[in-house]
Amino acid sequence: MKRLSVQRTPDFGRFLTAVRRGTPDVVPFIELIVDDSILEYILEEPLVPPGTPEDQVMETYVRRRLRCLADLGYDHSEISCNHGLGHGYKTVVGDDTALYSHGQRTWVDENHGAIETWEDFEKYPWPTCDAIDYSAVDLAARNLPEGMMLTAAAGGGVLEHAMWIMGYMPFSYALFDEPSLINAVFNRIGEILLAAVENLASHPSVGAIFEGDDMGHKHGLLVSAEVIREHALPWHEKMAAAAHAHSKPYILHACGNLTEIMDDLIDDCRIDAKHSFEDVIMPVAEVKHRWGDRIAICGGVDVDKLSRWPEEDLRAYVRKILEDCAPGGGYLLGSGNSVPNYIPAENFLAMLDEGVRFSGG
Repeated sequence: MKRLSVQRTPDFGRFLTAVRRGTPDVVPFIELIVDDSILEYILEEPLVPPGTPEDQVMETYVRRRLRCLADLGYDHSEISCNHGLGHGYKTVVGDDTALYSHGQRTWVDENHGAIETWEDFEKYPWPTCDAIDYSAVDLAARNLPEGMMLTAAAGGGVLEHAMWIMGYMPFSYALFDEPSLINAVFNRIGEILLAAVENLASHPSVGAIFEGDDMGHKHGLLVSAEVIREHALPWHEKMAAAAHAHSKPYILHACGNLTEIMDDLIDDCRIDAKHSFEDVIMPVAEVKHRWGDRIAICGGVDVDKLSRWPEEDLRAYVRKILEDCAPGGGYLLGSGNSVPNYIPAENFLAMLDEGVRFSGG
């Protein structure tokens, strides 16, 4: 396995200290997703070695993935339950041309949805709250390295699922043509995701809720702030309250320029930390300056730079982020979004290595 300059022992306490805006012993790492292909490059072998008995494949995969993350210095691993909402979503498929290609890549169809009419709504195979599958969480809990905890998500956000299930274009038309349908879709999705978060927050191996809900693009919100405030934010407020009821923080991953609703997220939803930043929107140092006295700031190493910059330039860039964001606490180092299969693994390792060098261990 490829190693960093300094090894760390997992300690979820330092993760919690930073999320609660304190100053931990070292700057913790955070990531929503690290693609398996990146970890396999680092391990220099598959996560599931050839010849693994079929009945041991999932256990082996989970155990080795968690061990790899722990060896890289992570105190947490993201996990999701299976709520079953995605059954029937309309998708499009294209070639995956990434550095570590998976062959094909799938997107949600923005022009067509599984629910475009009330008839579609009534026919849709809605999952029930009591049928949510938590087996992946239990499997990860059984294989957690010492000192590590899970950061759990219901799996996709309220706004995301509403747009995915209806298709972005039909969803946009329905905001004006069928507002009662929009309300029904949000309520059905929200009830399922809230039930998932309530159960996840009570799990003894879950140390924080790390929920995702992309709400914007680089110039603003995907829909009006009024729509988000009416239909999405009340559910995030409830999910944050569910996490807090178990004394666990609520971390929000949300892409896009959310400046217009940041006060709502902080003051009304009461998020503890925000993840997902892009330099063309607002560099993470500016984010820390603007909101770092009210919430913790997570990640911010721009994915475009992680993907394309030479290692020497990238290391200098990461050091500057640490110098700007780490003092005073309340900062966790990581990418501005995730670590997909088009980021060179050596650049990912360089980012982490700068984190351990900056922290001195």
